[in-house]
Amino acid sequence: MIKEFKNLIESYRTITILTHILKENDKKVEIVSFSKDLPINIDFLPNFSKIKHKMSYENSLIISCDAGSIDRLGFDLTNRVIINIDHHKTNTNYGNLNIIDSSAVSASVVAYNLLSDDFLISKDTAICFYTALLSDSKNFTTNRVDTNIFNIALKLLNKGIEHQLVINNLNYRTSLASIRLEAKALDKLKLHKNATIASIKIDKSMIIETGAKMSDTVRIIDKISSLATVKIAIVVIESNSDIKVSFRSKNIDLSSFAESFGGGGHPFACGFNVKNSDIETVLDKILLKLDMEIL
Repeated sequence: MIKEFKNLIESYRTITILTHILKENDKKVEIVSFSKDLPINIDFLPNFSKIKHKMSYENSLIISCDAGSIDRLGFDLTNRVIINIDHHKTNTNYGNLNIIDSSAVSASVVAYNLLSDDFLISKDTAICFYTALLSDSKNFTTNRVDTNIFNIALKLLNKGIEHQLVINNLNYRTSLASIRLEAKALDKLKLHKNATIASIKIDKSMIIETGAKMSDTVRIIDKISSLATVKIAIVVIESNSDIKVSFRSKNIDLSSFAESFGGGGHPFACGFNVKNSDIETVLDKILLKLDMEIL
């Protein structure tokens, strides 16, 4: 598989990366994100300011990373050659070359294992890998962290990157709007099934009133999932285009449950998006289905 990956890289002069994973001096590479709502706490990463929101190369090789299905990439990729790098067990294998390792703590680990032998990993590349590793592993606290992860972290740190710089940006940097939204959201917290399920509904008015962005909502679910009695946490968010649902659990595999709604993700962190509905209806359906199938 590494040979196939290398051959595809070498056969294209232009490459479109839908995340940070690769830099080659002899090729034209663009980094593209469909979403313009990028978290402020990753703007310290090298070349962050160069991220585009439209693809410039018409026939470039597409490399996607950490996207479980092609619709999550946001672009029309019909007839494009795609290398799909991911660690979600619910990945739909939409690429021409699918490199999926569901045992990996982070998609960055999958990418690192591809690149470490055949490509020079610079200090700039290393800090991107290390940031992704810390973020997905929640500072090395998830159940997939093993000695291999610490070995990779050591190799990345040996490139001269600053651990504290990454920690400070990921964990101790947020916006005022995010804090205001979190306060409003926590005030809406509901407990169900003898406090084993916690849910929060965030409607558009709450986001508008606080001046928040969708990226300001990501930490709320971790907050409520930390409640002692809670086994499953649910956050339902209303946006301009759809309803976004996120699940967290301590030890219940919810990935198949999320798939039943057209979504996916990790066993203990997953979700789905739905159009043409409202947050009350969506949450009611989730709670009913959980009652019938899970708890």
